[in-house]
Amino acid sequence: MRSTEVRTRHAPRGLGAPVERPLEAEYRPSRPVDIGRTVAAQRHGRNDPTYFAATPLASGGVVWRVSRTPLGVSTLALRQRVGGGVRAAAWGPGAPWAMDQLPALCGAHDDPDGFDASRHPSVAEWHRRHPDLRIGRTDLVFDALVSAIMEQKVTSMQAFSAWRSVVTWYGERAPGPTPRPMFAPPDIEGWRHVPSWAWHRAGIEPPQSRTIVETARRGDAIVRAAASATDGEGRDRIFISLRGVGIWTSAETRIRAFGDPDAVSTGDYHLAHQVGFALTGRRTDDDGMLELLEPFAGHRQRVIRLIYAGADLEPRRGPRLSPEDHRDR
Repeated sequence: MRSTEVRTRHAPRGLGAPVERPLEAEYRPSRPVDIGRTVAAQRHGRNDPTYFAATPLASGGVVWRVSRTPLGVSTLALRQRVGGGVRAAAWGPGAPWAMDQLPALCGAHDDPDGFDASRHPSVAEWHRRHPDLRIGRTDLVFDALVSAIMEQKVTSMQAFSAWRSVVTWYGERAPGPTPRPMFAPPDIEGWRHVPSWAWHRAGIEPPQSRTIVETARRGDAIVRAAASATDGEGRDRIFISLRGVGIWTSAETRIRAFGDPDAVSTGDYHLAHQVGFALTGRRTDDDGMLELLEPFAGHRQRVIRLIYAGADLEPRRGPRLSPEDHRDR
């Protein structure tokens, strides 16, 4: 049996157990993987209704993730085992799909071959300290696209609050014994039919809500086209053809849905500053960031992940950006 294979079986039904039995599996990755860090990259803030982590993960804590798969809603519980394996249990109609997709979520398709960390001494050190850093993928294009659209031109706090509100109001309650109430995002038609007052109440600006609704009208075609594209440039062309979607949103979607190891989210409020500070000790702009990352072409997102995993980030020099609230009182 190859080390990346997933063994799946139905858990036995015990006395007092719920009617639904989970699928259980053990995933044995071919390379070391930090399951907490890898899956947490898909998290939308501390109170994300689709994600929960019982810490410390190194002591047997569980990562819970809820998603709407092509087969329906699924709750996935992951526990890192001593030796690097990952134990998984899944509930709901989407459980078989979630189990099949588990290796990809844990970074099985992330290939670091060709990555030369020695091109910068700090990158080499971060890579040495974090050999288990992997870039996972969800293969859930529309959810990744919607969450990225919500994060356009607002603070993370605003975006995460909006995601939490809309998913909780219009999503579907997660199956299984979740540690707190959790929810799957709406399906494509569900996103399309979120009423205007709900977007307003959640704090989503009209340009973003219109983009989500209009994108949902073509959602199935967008998902098929993006899945069939063979590279990042092809996916950029598909996403940027949508009104209200630019290069930042496209890059974020590529990272989350496809685990693109080279995607760089230019136009981000903080990213260029952090990359410049980590690699040179000084802030830079998007052009400077791209120049600094050019020696790592093909793995630029990997360098960004290493920076956030291992570098001393630039300290904040001023007050936090205060979120604007244009809702009626």
